[in-house]
Amino acid sequence: MPELPEVQALVDFLDGRVVGRVVTDVELGSIAVLKTFNPPPDSLIGRPIDGTARHGKFIDLDVDGTHLVFHLARAGWLRFSEKMPTTRVRPGKSPIALRVRLDDDSGFDLTEAGTKKGLAAYVVDDPQEVPAIATLGPDPLGEDFTRELFGQILAGKRTQIKGLLRSQGTIAGVGNAYSDEILHAARLSPFAIADKLTEEQVDTLYAVLREILQGAVAHSSGKPAAELKDAKRKGMAVHGRTGQECPVCGDTVREVSFADTSLQYCPTCQTGGKPLADRRMSRLLK
Repeated sequence: MPELPEVQALVDFLDGRVVGRVVTDVELGSIAVLKTFNPPPDSLIGRPIDGTARHGKFIDLDVDGTHLVFHLARAGWLRFSEKMPTTRVRPGKSPIALRVRLDDDSGFDLTEAGTKKGLAAYVVDDPQEVPAIATLGPDPLGEDFTRELFGQILAGKRTQIKGLLRSQGTIAGVGNAYSDEILHAARLSPFAIADKLTEEQVDTLYAVLREILQGAVAHSSGKPAAELKDAKRKGMAVHGRTGQECPVCGDTVREVSFADTSLQYCPTCQTGGKPLADRRMSRLLK
């Protein structure tokens, strides 16, 4: 799933290619992808794209005051083309969920692989009309995201720190991959309870949170959309690296599996050398 750094890179990528261009057509490859009905997608046709923005993991195109907002979810992606195919999208016949054509013959497709569909697009007068944007927590790279604010966010939260970092209503933009990376760099167990962290641990976690995300944004900056997925994978220390050596201590990266996701961590760096219980694997071994 694209997270804050990749979404910011996509926003920057689009900013240099679509701002100033005029939308000439919007084609739906999946009716389910569109979560709003008024204004209709056709209302974007003939209007210029004035700007791009990011809200957490949402991409926002300002089309002459009307906003095309989309969330790529777990298996979605954006595919830009300098020259779009002349054939129209056939609903249900390809991975393309939505296509936007521009007046210089360029454009982009929103695609989604797999059978579990989560990609969502909205056409709204104000991005705050998108419910998940209206309830977003603060952006961890925003100037107002201070150490004091972070401490207030953690205070009184009797929840596992991994889940808190991933909660979009608490902190916007961090997902499964970067929460693994942040906790590894901070040397914290993913199951540590948020309000039980010491002041020193909170200091470290705050600094690492900002450092990891800023570094990932810088690493992704300027890369074409097609290269961002590979760049993200190559930059990971523990996420997606089960069974490999931890680059810090050389221990074996372990995994905890859940119903539809998993987390990765290093026992030596994060849990005092003790492997965490993997309940799903335990059930399979019985």
